[in-house]
Amino acid sequence: MADPTEPPHIVVHAPALDGSRRVTSGDETLGVASHLDDVGEILRLADHGGASLLELIEEFGGTTDIEEADLIEWQGGGPEDWPGLSKEHHEA
Repeated sequence: MADPTEPPHIVVHAPALDGSRRVTSGDETLGVASHLDDVGEILRLADHGGASLLELIEEFGGTTDIEEADLIEWQGGGPEDWPGLSKEHHEA
C-alpha cells in the first residue's frame, strides 16, 4: 500500500497514436486519459493509502489545479496537448 505521508509521483505520459495519455503513479498504471478532465477523474478515483491522489496533490502541492500542480510530470507535451481530440471536444 502506498504511503499517504509521502507525495505521489504522478506521470501523464506522451500521447499515444490515438491521442490518449497513460497516467501512472510509480509503477502503477492508474488509467488512460483522452482529455484533461479524464486526468482529474483518474486522480480523484485513485487511492493512495486511503486518500485520493487529487486530495494529496492539494495537500502536498497546495493546489487542485492539475495543470499547475508540481507533483504531476507531463511527458511529451503539457496539459493542453491532446492531439487525438476531435475539434468538438476542444471547443466544449
